[in-house]
Parts: sequence; C-alpha cells; structure tokens
Amino acid sequence: MPELPDVAAYITALEPRVIGEPLERVRLKGGAFVLRTADPPLASVDGRIVRAVRRVGKRIALGLDDDLWLVIHLMIAGRLHWRPPAAALSGRNDLAAFDFPAGTLVLTEAGSKRRASLHVLRGEDALVSVDAGGIDVFTSDLDAFRRALTTENHTLKRALTDPRYVSGIGNAYSDEILHAARLSPIALTHKLTPPEWERLFVATRTTLQRWIDKLREEANGKFPEKVTAFRKDMAVHGRFKQPCPDCGAPIQRIRYADNETNYCARCQTGGKLLADRSLSRLLKSATPRTLDDLSP
Repeated sequence: MPELPDVAAYITALEPRVIGEPLERVRLKGGAFVLRTADPPLASVDGRIVRAVRRVGKRIALGLDDDLWLVIHLMIAGRLHWRPPAAALSGRNDLAAFDFPAGTLVLTEAGSKRRASLHVLRGEDALVSVDAGGIDVFTSDLDAFRRALTTENHTLKRALTDPRYVSGIGNAYSDEILHAARLSPIALTHKLTPPEWERLFVATRTTLQRWIDKLREEANGKFPEKVTAFRKDMAVHGRFKQPCPDCGAPIQRIRYADNETNYCARCQTGGKLLADRSLSRLLKSATPRTLDDLSP
C-alpha cells in the first residue's frame, strides 16, 4: 500500500501537472465499483479547475472549483500513472482516467480484488470526514506524538500503523521506523521509557523525511512509476534472512494474515526471536528463541 512518502511523491509530481488546469472529464472503465459516492455526481467535476492537491492520510485529494474534492484511495494495489492526453483505458488493470489538457492521470489496480476507491465530495467538512484523524508527525511535537500512541495500550507496530493515531504510516515504513529507533515491534506503548519515546519520535520523522526526499529525487521531475512497498535500500522491510545493514544479523519476520513484520533481533530485541505463530505451529517445541539458536 502506498504510504506517506509514496503519496508525497505522487503529489509532488501532480502539482505542476494539474494545478490551475481544467479537469476535462473523468472516465470509468467497466462497472462503476471504484466510485463510492453518488452525490455530488461524478459529472459535476467536468471542466472544473484544480486548485489544490492534498494528502489526507494515505489518500490523494484534488481540490476543484465550487468546493468539490476528488479523493483517490489507492489501498494495497492501486497506482497512478501519467499518460498522453485522452489515453485509452485498455489495460486489464485500468480503472479510471482523469483527463487534463496536457495528459491523462490513470488509476490502475493489480490483482482481482478491487479495493481502490474514488469519492466525490463537496466542502471541507466532507473532506475531513474521510480522514481517520491521526496526527501529522511533521506538525506535531513529542508530547502530542506520545499522547496519540498511548490512547490505548497497543504494540508499537499496531499503534504506528493505526490511522486513528498517526497519519500515513503502514506496514513498510513502520518496520523501517522501529529499526531506526532500535525498538521491538511488540513493545507496548504504555511501557516505553522517556528516552525510548524520544528515539521513536525522532526515528519516525527522520525515516519518513528521508524516504520522501529519496523518492522525489528518484522521480527527478518525472511521474513516479515504481511505487512499491519493497525497496532495495530498506533496512529490514521485505528483507527476511538478509543481513541487517547495521549489525549483519539475519533479518527476522513475524507473519500474520497477509502481512508480515520484519525486524533485526540483534538491534531491536536484544537477540530474542519473536514468536511467529505460523512457524511456531509447524515446529512446536523446536522453535528457535534466540539468534544463537539459529546457528548451525
């Protein structure tokens, strides 16, 4: 799922292309399942000038004349592409096209599960209604950050990825943040010490900003076409069994449902291996508990 740095890269690419330009029309391919609202009607945006491009959590909102907003939620497999004017919706994954004089913004979604969505909203209040309410770490201080994450006593991994607490962080960047902060993904928010809160706050800001800057630099004025949750320069996310870039220990993982958490046992858990439920059921009593247990 595109997270804050990826959404920021999209917005950076969109602003010079669409702000001040008329959205000539929006075309949907096949059924209208991607459109989740009926009032205002989709046709009401035709010909409106784009005045703003805004991030709302992990959503991208285009602000149009007459206080209208087009809100795109990419979910897990949705992506945006900039194509020539009036580009056809011909690919199997093409869902919607937003036609501008200089080009067409195309929404695609890989796979068979259609989760990406498009909302047409009127007014600031309606736009706020789709925001889960999490804080923006770049406009919040340490105290606000700590208050948000201690609303309930959750693991750090769950708290960081809950959009009600923090805006824009998902599975990938939470792994990177926790590695940078040298904190276990299963540490409980109510048990963190003041120095640990300071490390987590700084790591959250610096990790997200570093990736925002990196993705913008990679795009170099072009439209970002390689938005992915797995990047070769990441420290731990998606790097199971590969060496930690800081200590060389093999990266570990916890798998659950369709997600997994990656971490370095030496850097984050004092060498302790966290319980992987699926692996534990398979190996039962033979499940390794420390990095030393993994040694041949």
